[in-house]
Amino acid sequence: MTQPTAAIAMTSKREITIYDLARELNISTATVSRALNNHPSVSKKTRKKISELAKATGYQQNNFASNLRKQKTHTIGVIIHELNSRFIVSALSGIEKVITAAHYNIIIGHSAETSSKEAANALNLFHKRVDGLIASLAYDTETLDHYEPFLKKDIPVVFFDRVKKDSAGIKIVIDNFKAGYEATTHLIQQGCKRLVHITGNLMQNVYADRWKGFQSALADNNLPCLPEQLIVNDLDEKAGIEAALQVLSMPERPDGIFVTNDLCAAVCMQKLKEGGLKIPEDIAIVGFNNDLISRIAEPALTTINYAGIEMGEVAAKCLINQLNHNKLPDSNYTITLPAALLIRASSLKKKL
Repeated sequence: MTQPTAAIAMTSKREITIYDLARELNISTATVSRALNNHPSVSKKTRKKISELAKATGYQQNNFASNLRKQKTHTIGVIIHELNSRFIVSALSGIEKVITAAHYNIIIGHSAETSSKEAANALNLFHKRVDGLIASLAYDTETLDHYEPFLKKDIPVVFFDRVKKDSAGIKIVIDNFKAGYEATTHLIQQGCKRLVHITGNLMQNVYADRWKGFQSALADNNLPCLPEQLIVNDLDEKAGIEAALQVLSMPERPDGIFVTNDLCAAVCMQKLKEGGLKIPEDIAIVGFNNDLISRIAEPALTTINYAGIEMGEVAAKCLINQLNHNKLPDSNYTITLPAALLIRASSLKKKL
């Protein structure tokens, strides 16, 4: 291995530059630069010698400065709203697959379901000069003002899953109305006549559209939709317990529940069982997301499956296409992906 001389070793406490490497090896800085970028014009022997010296001296390539000169950082920002979701993890996997294949790096920001953290993440990624942004909105996000700096500089933004329908930027979603309609219709087909819908913030497209699907299914089957049939909460573990206690206290207990989150549905179901109810004989339950808990709950939870990996891949491909200047139909364009009802024991009053 090429060992640095005493002269270059003395500089080791400061940043080592290509000028140090060139001076040490008595070659030009241009040759060092080309070798470090594995350019074929430099012989393998010289490339190896330069690489070994760079490693021995702790040299770090200044990609940031180089990228600034090129007006690109080859970095994509991704803002997600939670980390304990199978869907989000799957979506990230799809995003990473496409972005890596396109030779970009990823910086992930986690909003933890708060709009203030989402805005802080967006500002941080903007100042890190990401070439593009992929985002799914936090639970309480109402405006998209924090994305304006990207749009003003023509930095492409793609939203997925949780989106604002009238916003700029490409949006990747599932048909949440249809999913809500099918989940509710399934419960009705099992003989349920008094249904409750447990959902999240109705200002978010995903929950608003599932609620509309629930209402439409009731109307199409001549069933009433009363205010007490809607429970809006945070869809977390605590919310599942509280929703179950609310159901147990209802004068006219429901015989079917559609919950727009599997964790909340599973916790609610367990609490109802502790209250002496049988699932699905007394109350049939449908969740949403096809998270792991839906398969290990007892009984197994009927749920809506939608492909997070596919959604992540489509979002990333749309962004890369924009970065490569491939024209898309419209900057305000929505792509709708399929979802499917997975029927399991928690909703089967009528055995198949």
